Amino acid sequence: MVDVDYGSAGWRRWRPGVLATVLGLTSPIALPGQQVQAILGATLIDGTGGPGLPDAVVVVRGDRIDCAGSRAACRVPAGAQRVEARGTWIIPGLIDAHVHFSQTGWFDGRPDAIDLRDRYPYPEVIAGLEANPQRFFRSYLCAGVTSVFDVGGYPWTWALRRRFADSPDAPRIAAAGPLLSTVDHWLNLPSEKQFIYMANDSVVRLAVRTHAAFRSDALKIWYLMPPQPPDTARIQALVRVAADEAHAHGLRVIVHATGLREAKDAIRAGAQVLVHSVFEDPVDDELVSLARAHAIVYVPTITVYEGYEEAAFRGVSGSRYPLDCLDSVSAGFARSGPVPADRVPAGFRERAAQEKLQREIHNALANAGRLQAAGMTIALGTDAGNPGTFHGPSIYREMALLEEAGLSPLEVLVAATRNSARAMGWEDRVGTLEAGKAADLVVLDADPVTDLRNVQRIRWVMKAGAQVYPTADSGTGGGAHR
Repeated sequence: MVDVDYGSAGWRRWRPGVLATVLGLTSPIALPGQQVQAILGATLIDGTGGPGLPDAVVVVRGDRIDCAGSRAACRVPAGAQRVEARGTWIIPGLIDAHVHFSQTGWFDGRPDAIDLRDRYPYPEVIAGLEANPQRFFRSYLCAGVTSVFDVGGYPWTWALRRRFADSPDAPRIAAAGPLLSTVDHWLNLPSEKQFIYMANDSVVRLAVRTHAAFRSDALKIWYLMPPQPPDTARIQALVRVAADEAHAHGLRVIVHATGLREAKDAIRAGAQVLVHSVFEDPVDDELVSLARAHAIVYVPTITVYEGYEEAAFRGVSGSRYPLDCLDSVSAGFARSGPVPADRVPAGFRERAAQEKLQREIHNALANAGRLQAAGMTIALGTDAGNPGTFHGPSIYREMALLEEAGLSPLEVLVAATRNSARAMGWEDRVGTLEAGKAADLVVLDADPVTDLRNVQRIRWVMKAGAQVYPTADSGTGGGAHR
């Protein structure tokens, strides 16, 4: 039996490879490759919403949690590798329930916002993302994110699930594939689409059946309407057709609906998840009642609105969230500063537009707080991939905004774990540290309940029973960022 003390500062003297040699392992750090592990002495915050449990035991058998609880409840099996974790806190692996691998985190991937295609040809950008999506994987694991939900992108995003299913270096991936859109948006490629225009019933039904054939994890509807469109009833009817067809094929329905009217329509049509905050207006009693009656999961994604403004006008400085987990390409964009003023659309620069954005962020915060107080399920998503919202560490800013909206640190942790798993339809697999679920967890150096910022004090990250961060090539011998 080998005891490994991860709770004391002294372990940081060990370097990747040296520790593996001492333990007789072929993998770079202690945990991978062990059949049974017992993590001892940490305070356990299991994601269910209960208080932290001091001096806990987490037994990992293979890639699953065997037991998580008190020393009396969880016996350490004979022969288990014992990992002493005194003075640390264990939380479930974080989950970002709203990301886009078809976007980069900067404007090269969103020329519909600011057009830089003369410097970054859009087909080449997308080809690069398809060829090398793993450029973002370390950013997620470094930030403690072990599962992500790609809620809309090119058809190749479906393939990421199988392509990286067995990779120890990737987060778990669910994917919703191309979005069904109520507007005919141009941001596609000649050979494939990420936005499918809901032109009529036939198009909608065929698109849904295609999603079912590819075993999509959900159907996403991009529900946008001008204030007074002449065909409101037609659009509402098509949303219902899409939802009905999806349910007939066993697909969950998630909807981008930032307007109050659209959100109500989506719920009535049968949406299970709203993947954006209502930000155009304050939510009213009718929406609260509808959301409660239909057990809606509400994913506010507030930070994305800040991201566009910061990336366009100031550059991504690291003031909203730390940048040390970013891949080199993303870090380069962050360091590049703001977009040249003459490239920013005039309407985006107008003072009225900036004031409107601030009102919308205020509404989004207030609405998230009201729905949380009403007992709704609030999950966490960042909309990562949009400009200024980089893959991985942007989750920290969204967590801070949920706290600003009125959630307690413990409620934010539940939003980022159990509730996000519910948004993905994966509540039976991940999101809490309970027997039978995946052994995805994060060990922290400080208490995230007393100070939510401590979720950034990462000691190490486990996914599927193996330590995935830090590793030999992480460039650090201890926590990811302090």
